[in-house]
Amino acid sequence: MAQPTEGPRSGVIHDIGYRPYTGPRLGTGAAARSLFVTGLLNAYGIGRSGRAKGLPMTLLAMMLVPAAIMVAVMVTLGLTEGFLDYGSYPVTLMLVIVIFVAAQAPVLFSRDLRSGAISLYLARPLPATSYALVRWASLFVAILVFIGLPVTVLYVGALTAEADVSEHTGDYLAAMVGIVLLSAVLATLSGLVAAHTRRRGLAVGVTIIALLVSTGVVSAVQAITSQQGNETAGLVVGLLSPFSLVDGVQAELLGGQSSFMVPPDTTGWGLLYLVVCLAVVAAGLWLLVRYYRKQAGR
Repeated sequence: MAQPTEGPRSGVIHDIGYRPYTGPRLGTGAAARSLFVTGLLNAYGIGRSGRAKGLPMTLLAMMLVPAAIMVAVMVTLGLTEGFLDYGSYPVTLMLVIVIFVAAQAPVLFSRDLRSGAISLYLARPLPATSYALVRWASLFVAILVFIGLPVTVLYVGALTAEADVSEHTGDYLAAMVGIVLLSAVLATLSGLVAAHTRRRGLAVGVTIIALLVSTGVVSAVQAITSQQGNETAGLVVGLLSPFSLVDGVQAELLGGQSSFMVPPDTTGWGLLYLVVCLAVVAAGLWLLVRYYRKQAGR
């Protein structure tokens, strides 16, 4: 059998400029910060398509316009006393808040699961626990800004109208504590629904129905129990809605005015409402972390 003859080697090595990465390895903390900032911006459509910006920005404008009108009235007519109730503003615009929460939670939780990108996030170096908590934090801050910004506009407007600084500052800070609690509860509940429902439309519908129906049931039952003189039943039912739950904490523990018919009337009930708020957030975060750990193990 004839052996193949070796001809002259004609291969050429080209230097096309590829160089290895020699910069710093930022690690898990930098990845978590980047994921948080990206998630927060995406919740408002920033960094996404122009169509994706439409709904969140429109809803944010709907939250700000009533506050701007109230500020204009205050400044023009000099109305500062008995005109503003910072704590009731989120309940007044509850429908707008619910739509925003329901629409943006799937952006942060469902999209990566649906596309399969979650496996890339959890491969390295970001563990499942960090991923779940960072996504929740992005949604929490997005909701906090969405609710807190118009209330802050009201506060600044009141000071512009030469309202009593100490009185309005106390009311504003108390309202912001309630807004932080409400944002945490809403982010937890909507995040859980979105993480377990990969179809965005279904997640949006379930979240809206759950939040609005629960609040409607609380209002209806409290109206009935108030007429019958059974306030204890109304207080128990108030634990079933995020809005009535936080409203009860504000009314009893923070000195605010309640937007519901049967608010807590003792410190014990106020503390119970607060404990339930914190328990919902803690249990929800535990379930989120547990779910994403299962995803990482697949």
